[in-house]
Amino acid sequence: MRIGIIDDHPLVRQGLISILSLYEDFEIMGEATNCQEGIAMIMEKRPEIVLIDLKLGNECGLDIIKEVKNKTESRFVVLTSSAEQSDFLQAEMLDVDGYILKEALPEELIYGLRLIYKGRKYYDPGLVRLQMKRNDDPLELLTQREKEVLLALGEGLSNREISQKLYVTEHTVKKHVSQILAKLNLSNRTDAIIFAYNKGLIG
Repeated sequence: MRIGIIDDHPLVRQGLISILSLYEDFEIMGEATNCQEGIAMIMEKRPEIVLIDLKLGNECGLDIIKEVKNKTESRFVVLTSSAEQSDFLQAEMLDVDGYILKEALPEELIYGLRLIYKGRKYYDPGLVRLQMKRNDDPLELLTQREKEVLLALGEGLSNREISQKLYVTEHTVKKHVSQILAKLNLSNRTDAIIFAYNKGLIG
């Protein structure tokens, strides 16, 4: 199977190449270190499976998937050190084919890639506990900053007031509010206030 690797750390890329090169059924088609290089590599080399790190410097690897998912038949695997629920949820919403933690054993990576090549999905076993936690408490879906914005919403603050309180732009506040509503499956700000009240975040 033809593999593309997108990661901004040279040691990680070399490590993956060393591992995959031990197996005859893997062929490395190309490497990239950022979003622009990654998109170009995918469109030119057409790898069957692309391993993408979530964090590429100041960029997000998921942006690559958003850009090319409907333009290629490549399958996408997030290979990351992040076990954050919010990161996994965003990847899941993009319908990625796999989500593997960098702490995985080489044989786990190979097993997962072979499953994905056959058309199956593979999520790191370590994520099972995240899913259980996620189902128990929706608040765990939110980042710390999103929790702060939710609390401010519960206090009845406007976007402008929240931006002043948290020292961020109004645009950033709007983005956080949209993320909160999406992650908690809420329709509007009023629902968010009610949610915060029911969770005991506000009196």
